[in-house]
Amino acid sequence: MSVDEVDGAGTEDAGWEVEPGDESGAAVVAAVGRQLKLWREAKGLGAVEFGERIGYGEDLVRKVERGARIPRPEYLDKADQVTGAGGIISAMKKDIEEVRYPKRLRSLAKLEAQAVEFCMYSNFNVHGLLQTEEFSRALLKTYRPAYEPEELERYVLARVRRRAVLEKVPGPEFSFVQEESTLKQPIGGKMVLRRQLEHLLEVSELPNVEIQVMPTERADHPGTAGRIALLKFGDGSAVGRTDGDYGGRPVSDLKRLRILELRYGIIRSKALTPVESRDFIEQLLGET
Repeated sequence: MSVDEVDGAGTEDAGWEVEPGDESGAAVVAAVGRQLKLWREAKGLGAVEFGERIGYGEDLVRKVERGARIPRPEYLDKADQVTGAGGIISAMKKDIEEVRYPKRLRSLAKLEAQAVEFCMYSNFNVHGLLQTEEFSRALLKTYRPAYEPEELERYVLARVRRRAVLEKVPGPEFSFVQEESTLKQPIGGKMVLRRQLEHLLEVSELPNVEIQVMPTERADHPGTAGRIALLKFGDGSAVGRTDGDYGGRPVSDLKRLRILELRYGIIRSKALTPVESRDFIEQLLGET
């Protein structure tokens, strides 16, 4: 994360870069920036003085005002206090909340927020909804080409935000099947892996969550084509995807959904039971 020097003191960066190609997000950020500039000028403050009062540099202030950067929530709160906006600027945090996250992940988060049942099979990595923050960061650091530090933090933040669905009350029903190999890769080091395994055990205690492990030796199941994800909604509709078919695109027609449900059902039946899986994870934790 970059640091802007103001009066010799390090201050946190004002926000994130607007993602290229995110036209709707850019429009929201530009509108917020125009409002910030109007409030600043109405207060009779120049960009330099305004930046000094809220703890940011002139360059960052101008970037935010012209819509080139997505302001952080604390930036808006400070701007609200300095301009005496009475909460009007702080209220803009809702407008930029979703724009902070990469465009391709925003629609996924919306679907997950509406789902009443999750069926997830993962064969390469621990599922994103089950990852700790440090595991997510270590995993994303392995991607190539490598993310810029700011971009990396945005993706980590998006994954952390997705986990909120696990804390909903009443919560959806969750079924996760993890390949054994995903629980053994020391991504980020052994301590990161240990905390990840501990987190899986904690999540497995939730009454609406079942985590199952697929032993590597059980190869006679239809998960060889790749990950499977099924989201079911309260109105009876559903959406699903798999790596192996349909170009990896989400599908919602009944025929394809039935195929995915059939595959997931077989995978689930071949895996260890939730109790057996918990014992298995505890054993791995003891060996790590």
